[in-house]
Amino acid sequence: MAGERLVYLPLGGAGEVGMNMYLYGYGRKGSERFILVDMGVTFPDMDSTPGVDLIFPDIEWIADRADQLDAIFITHAHEDHVGAVGHLYERLKAPIYARKFTAHIARLKMEEHGYDGSEIETIGAMPEQVKAGPFTVGFQPISHSIPESSALIIDTPDGRVVHTGDFKIDETPILGEPFDRQAWGDLGPVKALVCDSTNVFSMHPGRSEVTVGPNIEKIVAEAQGMVVATTFASNIARVKTLADAGIAAGRSIVLLGRAMKRMIEAGVATGVITEFPSTVSPEEARDIPRANLMLLATGSQGERRAASAQLSRGKYQGLSLKEGDLFLFSSKTIPGNETSVGRIVNALSEMGVDVIDDKLADIHVSGHANRPDLQEMHALVKPQFLIPMHGEHRMLREHAKLGEAGGIASVVAPNGTMVSLSGNRPEVVEFVDTGRLYLDGSVQVGALDGVVRDRIRMALNGSVVVGVLIDEEDEPLSDAWVELRGLPETGRSKAPLADVLEEEVGQFLGRANRKTVMDDAKLEEQISRIVRQSSNDEIGKKPEVTVLISRLAV
Repeated sequence: MAGERLVYLPLGGAGEVGMNMYLYGYGRKGSERFILVDMGVTFPDMDSTPGVDLIFPDIEWIADRADQLDAIFITHAHEDHVGAVGHLYERLKAPIYARKFTAHIARLKMEEHGYDGSEIETIGAMPEQVKAGPFTVGFQPISHSIPESSALIIDTPDGRVVHTGDFKIDETPILGEPFDRQAWGDLGPVKALVCDSTNVFSMHPGRSEVTVGPNIEKIVAEAQGMVVATTFASNIARVKTLADAGIAAGRSIVLLGRAMKRMIEAGVATGVITEFPSTVSPEEARDIPRANLMLLATGSQGERRAASAQLSRGKYQGLSLKEGDLFLFSSKTIPGNETSVGRIVNALSEMGVDVIDDKLADIHVSGHANRPDLQEMHALVKPQFLIPMHGEHRMLREHAKLGEAGGIASVVAPNGTMVSLSGNRPEVVEFVDTGRLYLDGSVQVGALDGVVRDRIRMALNGSVVVGVLIDEEDEPLSDAWVELRGLPETGRSKAPLADVLEEEVGQFLGRANRKTVMDDAKLEEQISRIVRQSSNDEIGKKPEVTVLISRLAV
């Protein structure tokens, strides 16, 4: 209809790897009806987000239009696609649709936040579809590194949109549905392909999950001491491959970490796994010879509280590593996690533990389509438009170039870029404010609220607390006192830094005029300036300063 348009708007996941959240809208500008695809998280690091527990997309734009949101669809059960459902649902309150395994994981997350799980509706694969406002949506099975991954087939008044979600071309995935070339080639006219871009710079065709089994089995069979392996807990096929290798080598299998146990339990409960090797508890494992043990641990990305990191620091649930043991990283390090993973690898090395990762042996394959696989997907679907998503900006840009080279109209649309899909080419029509929300303990704070910024500044510069007592006559009473946090005790003068600062503040109070002493704001400003300057002279740093002014009542 005249004046109505089909739009695409990423709120997270476009221009970064993780935190996926994408909107599709149809209608007149300002009164569109929307569906939301995925509600993911990303993870903090101590350098840029110290103390933060999780990071979400800022959903303020769509939360302000929650009455226009008809449905939420979750493509698969990875944390960067489903991890925020329980945290953010309260502000959106739209029905959530997912396939059986993904719905099971989503319900667990909702229940953790006090919901009963009825907010999640289980949907089968195509041809079953959901009507949501002007959209008709179906789940198209696609291979990835977690069971029941699905693309979305989104039918709209302006044509069909295919949202791939995360995918690879794998006809032998061990668990989950194989890639079906015929089904993808039979989709009919497709207006827009919104496509995973993660591995666009990988020039070789992707390998199947089935190829890693023999290599893992050989390495485990040859190991002399205890074997520990880590991978993404959600990659149930890999977990099963690792467990099967341990059983073949005569080892008892121990699952370490809540996520690892939960994923296997979810797989069994939903029928995704029909056979999984029997396991023993960590308590039972203490009585089994080390050469007969294989531990499957969480923490492949260096997560500080996960099982792998705790093992590298000494002990986890009564189990510890020793010289001659073997540790397998059957995973790829996500960009940004290199430091955390490297810290674990070096700690293991100091123990005398041998570490093997995907650089030393073929024990991992990616769950994302490489460049030749992306080109094959383009050729199968034959879209009019290509919208790269799920990737850093350089990945989106390279994928758009790839599309244009193949004769497909393409556009780079990072987070906050609204694209109209209604014309003959994708067109950027608007930019909206997007950002990040931090889960800080039990509270959500905005990235621009200053909480984490102040925490970083204190970490970098240290902190000084200054106490000042003013009497009934508005005269300073006794000397100021100073307390240091995160600063050297002495500076260039060799005198205690606290004494130096107390002396400087005391001299200022002695000469300050009555007007300044009577004004808390002016007094705080002057004392802070003096402390920062004196600290810079003594130790070369300007700390964060807190001034406590106490006045005696008249």
